[in-house]
Amino acid sequence: MSVFNDEEKLKIQKAIQKAEKHTSGQIRVCIEKTCNDNVLDRATKYFYQLNMDKTKLRHGVLIYVATVDRKFAIIGDAGINKVVTETFWDDTKTAMLQHFKYGEIVNGILSGIEIAGQQLHLFFPIKHHVNELPNVITFMDDK
Repeated sequence: MSVFNDEEKLKIQKAIQKAEKHTSGQIRVCIEKTCNDNVLDRATKYFYQLNMDKTKLRHGVLIYVATVDRKFAIIGDAGINKVVTETFWDDTKTAMLQHFKYGEIVNGILSGIEIAGQQLHLFFPIKHHVNELPNVITFMDDK
């Protein structure tokens, strides 16, 4: 049984599409039930496994959530890390946590996508749209 129903999956996919509409940046969401590792290590592992580091401008953003263990991370590639403020990732996590602490997983993810999209638009405005990575949610438990 999936963590999200079809409507929630569609909301997340549409949020990614909306965020990417105004940027050349790429956003992906990766979900699994449990994370026995350090959450940043696990997110980083999937970042590379999902080829997030292969975008032309190195401006991929991954939102990783382990739903049962209630762990999450949001990380970006070298291109975006060079331009965002030092506190950007922590500030984004704090905004997401405001939803997660009330059990609103989808709303937390949507918040992270929106905030990341705003920064990507600011630093990587769209010149011509090339979707380098799929906008689908990746469920690692299904692999």
